[in-house]
Amino acid sequence: MQPKRTLFLVSDHTGITVQTIAKTLLSQFEGVAFDRVQLPFVDTPEKVQAVRERIDTEAVRSEVRPIVLSSLTDSVLRERLKPCRGLVLDVFEAFIGALEQEFAKPASKAVGRAHGLVDKEAGRRRIQALKFALQTDDGVKYDDYPNADIILLGVSRSGKTPACLYLAMQFGLRAANYPLTEEDLEWGELPKALASYRDKLCGLLVDSRQLAKIREERQPGSGYASLAQCQKELRAALDIYRSANIPYLDTSNMSVEEIATRVMRLMQGGYKTSA
Repeated sequence: MQPKRTLFLVSDHTGITVQTIAKTLLSQFEGVAFDRVQLPFVDTPEKVQAVRERIDTEAVRSEVRPIVLSSLTDSVLRERLKPCRGLVLDVFEAFIGALEQEFAKPASKAVGRAHGLVDKEAGRRRIQALKFALQTDDGVKYDDYPNADIILLGVSRSGKTPACLYLAMQFGLRAANYPLTEEDLEWGELPKALASYRDKLCGLLVDSRQLAKIREERQPGSGYASLAQCQKELRAALDIYRSANIPYLDTSNMSVEEIATRVMRLMQGGYKTSA
C-alpha cells in the first residue's frame, strides 16, 4: 500500500476551482490516501515563499514528494512556486497558453473571475435559492412549493438535503425536499401535499446497506437503522415513484455534485432557473 501523500491546494482566491479539480482527478486513484492542505488567497511573493517553505518542510518530514495543485493566476507567482520540493501541477499553464495562441489574445489574469464575482445577479439568485432550500428543508413550508424549481423526495437519509443545498449554491435553483414518512410509505401513494407538483418531483433511492450504515451512525442499534427496515422503506418508495410516474435516481456511492448533476439531467426541461 502506498504511503499517505500530502496534497497542497494553492490558490490566489477562494480555492473552490482547484478543490473541484483535485477531487475529480484524485478520485481516479483508488487506494491512495491524501492529507489535504488548503491554502487560499496566496496572492503575494511573500505568501508564495511561505507556501514553498511549508511544502519543502513536509517533503523532508514525510520523505515522499508532496503533490501541489495550483491555480495561481499571476505568472510571476507561479514561477516562484515551481522550485519547491513538491510535484507542482499548474491548472493555468495546462490550458492558458494554448487558449492564448488559439484566440491570438493574452489572458486577462483577473483573479476571481472563475467564481462569478462579476455576475451580481447570479450571486443574488444563489443566495435566494439557498434561503429557499433551508426554509423548505425536510418537508417544511409546503405553501412555498409553487415557487420551487425542483422538489426532491425520498426516505430519511437518502441525500435530499445536501443535494438541494448544492443545487441552490451552484446553479441558483430553488430546490425543496420532502421526506417520505412511514405513514406515506404504508399508504403507498404520492402524498397529497405533492400531488399538484408532479412535474417538479424527482425521487431518490440509495443502496439499502449504505442507507443502514448512514442511519446506524445517527441512531446506533435502532430499528430505524436496521437493514430490514431500510429495505422495506426503499421498496415502498420505489413503488410510489413507479406508480406516480416520477423520475428517480439511485444515489448509491455518488458524490453530492454527481447527485445534483444527474437530477438536473433527469429533470431537463422540467424546471426553469430562478429569476
